[in-house]
Amino acid sequence: MTRLAARDVSVRRNTRLILDGLCFEARAGNLIAVVGANGAGKSTLLSVLAGISRPSAGEVTLDGTPLAALGGAALARRRAYLPQNPRCEWPLPVERLVALGLTPVLPAFGGLPAAFESRIDAALSACDLLPLRAQAATTLSGGELARAMLARALVGEPEVLIVDEPTTGLDPRHALDAMSRLRAVADSGRLVIAAIHDLTLAARHATHVLALHDGRLAAYGALADVLTAQLVRDLFQVQAQVIATPHGALVDYANPGQ
Repeated sequence: MTRLAARDVSVRRNTRLILDGLCFEARAGNLIAVVGANGAGKSTLLSVLAGISRPSAGEVTLDGTPLAALGGAALARRRAYLPQNPRCEWPLPVERLVALGLTPVLPAFGGLPAAFESRIDAALSACDLLPLRAQAATTLSGGELARAMLARALVGEPEVLIVDEPTTGLDPRHALDAMSRLRAVADSGRLVIAAIHDLTLAARHATHVLALHDGRLAAYGALADVLTAQLVRDLFQVQAQVIATPHGALVDYANPGQ
C-alpha cells in the first residue's frame, strides 16, 4: 500500500516560517482535502509533498524512501502534480497537451503505444474534452484549460496525485465532475491529496481532511471526525455549520455577528 509521510517538515523563506514541524502519513485509497485560510501554507505543503521543493527541515518519504533519494525520473513515474493556476504557452492541440502526462512512462523509442492512446481518450472523456481535442490549448478558456491540465495529471495513472485547487475557474457542473473523478481515483486504490477552498466540495468528496493554520497542523483525520463547525470557525474566523443533506454535507458560514 502506497504511503506518503511527512516527518517534522518545516519550510522557512527568509525570516518567515511557512510550515512548522508537520508530521502525518497519507495512505492509498484516500482523498485528502487540504484546507486552511489564505497564507496557511497549503500550496507550499503540496509542493514539498510532490518533491518539487525541499523542506528546510525534516523529510517526506514515499513507502519509506525519502523523495530526494528516489530521483526525478522514478518520482515522476509514481506521482503527478498539478499546481495552482497552471499555464500553457504553446499552441499544442489539447490531446497533445494531455499526452504530455504520459512522458514519464513512455518507452525510450518508438511511437505512442496503442494502449496509451486509449488512456488519452479516457482522460479526455473524463474531463469533458473530447470535442476540444484538436483545439489549440492556448485558445481555451480558463476553465477549459483547468480541465485539460487535470486530464494531463490523470492520464499517467500515478500512484500519488497531488493537485492544488483543482476546481478553480470551473463552473458547478465541472467542479463536481472534477471532484467525483478525484474520488474515483482514490477509490481505485491510489492516493489523492488536493488543496480545496470549497469546503462543501471537500465535505462531499474527501475521505480525510488535513487542516493547516499558520503553517501548523491544526487537524488531520477522517472527514467525519475532523470537519466540524468548530474547526471551520477556528480556521477562518467565521460562524459555521456543517449540515447533512441528501447529497452529502453542506458547510454554511457567515461573518461573525450575522
